[in-house]
Amino acid sequence: MMEINNNNYKANSDKSILNKIGEFVKHSRLKINKTQAQLASDAGINRSTLIELENGNGVNMLTFIQVMRALGQLDFFKSLEVQTELSPMMLAEMHAKYNRKRASKTKTTTVKNSDW
Repeated sequence: MMEINNNNYKANSDKSILNKIGEFVKHSRLKINKTQAQLASDAGINRSTLIELENGNGVNMLTFIQVMRALGQLDFFKSLEVQTELSPMMLAEMHAKYNRKRASKTKTTTVKNSDW
């Protein structure tokens, strides 16, 4: 996969980024030796839509995901996963709450005689 330098992407226009995405899709398609028609068929889209994507024209997100799936490039989206981080204070509170300090006495149940 191509390395992404965030500093360069911040300075690029939206059209420039779309062009880079199109280049990535085309490069990936050629790397696996598929024609536009084959990849479009695998992705369940029209060939003309794939051409639009490769030329850096905007396509909808669903189309992009379908193409990335057909290319075997869904790992591309790993950077979008939300990472939940706990603060040190929350970790300390959880540790104190769930770690036992002492063993408790075993409770014995006594049976009371009843008049019933």
